[in-house]
Amino acid sequence: MSDTRTQLVLDLQRLEQEQYQLRQGEQLEDFVSRLLQYIGDPDPELRDNLIYPAFYYWILDEDKLTEAQLRSLLRELTDEKHLFYQIGSEGDPSVFTRTFSALPIALIMRRHRQKPFLELADFQHVKNAMLRYFQEEKDLRGYLSEGGWAHSTAHGADVFVELVQCPESDEAVQRDVLQAIQGVLHNGKHIFNDEEDERLASIVDTMIDKGLLPEQELADWINGLASCAELPKSRTQVIARVNSKNFLRCLYFRRARDSRENELAAAMLAAVTKCNRFAIN
Repeated sequence: MSDTRTQLVLDLQRLEQEQYQLRQGEQLEDFVSRLLQYIGDPDPELRDNLIYPAFYYWILDEDKLTEAQLRSLLRELTDEKHLFYQIGSEGDPSVFTRTFSALPIALIMRRHRQKPFLELADFQHVKNAMLRYFQEEKDLRGYLSEGGWAHSTAHGADVFVELVQCPESDEAVQRDVLQAIQGVLHNGKHIFNDEEDERLASIVDTMIDKGLLPEQELADWINGLASCAELPKSRTQVIARVNSKNFLRCLYFRRARDSRENELAAAMLAAVTKCNRFAIN
C-alpha cells in the first residue's frame, strides 16, 4: 500500500468523523484530485465507503464546489482516464474506475437539475458520453466476490434518472435514452441478477411520472421491447427476453398502483406475458 493511498484512507476516515470539515491549510481541490486518483481502487472500503460519500457530501449535502469546479470535475469524470478508462475490457478491475466515475456524474447532474448551472454544451457532452458508455461498456457484472460492487449498468442508470429530468432534456433525449436502455437489456451476453432491472426501470418510471414523453409513445416502446420474444431461439434471444421480462415486471409493479396508467399498465402486462414463455395463453 502506497504512502499516498494510506494517507488518503486516514484523511477520509478523519473527515467522515468530522462531518467532512476541512482543517486549516487543507484545500478542497487537493482532496478532489486525490479522490479522482483512487476513484477505481479495487478495495471497496476506500472506493465505495470513503470516496463516494465524500463526493456526495461536497457536491450535494454542503454544496462546497463552485459551478466552475463542478464543470471541470464533470469533464474529468467523462474522460478517457475515468468513465472510458480501458472501455471495452471485461473481467478485470478497470471496471471499477469506469463505474465509480458514473456515480459522481449523477450527483452533479442532480445538482444541476435542482439549480441549473451547466451550459447546453456541458449537458450535451454528458448526454453523449453516457449514451456512448452504455453502448461501449462490456463488463456488466454486478457484485463481485473480490472487489465488491462493479454494477456498471446500475450506476449508469442512476445518471440517466437525473439526466432525463434536466431542463435541457427534450423528447429527442428521452428517445435516445430509451434506445440505450433497450440496447443494454438486449446486450447478448449477460442476464442481470443484481437488481440492475430496478435501476433501469427507475428511468422509465420517472419519464411516466413526469410526463416526459406521450404515453402512446412509451406504450409503443414497451411493445417493441417485447418483440425480442419473436426472434429465432438463441442464447442472445434468451438474454434479451429474460432481461426485458424482468425489467417490464419491475416497471409494471411500480406503475400498476396508479389508476391513471391503465393503458400503459395494460401494455406492460401484455409485453411481460409476451416475454414469458411459461405463461399460459
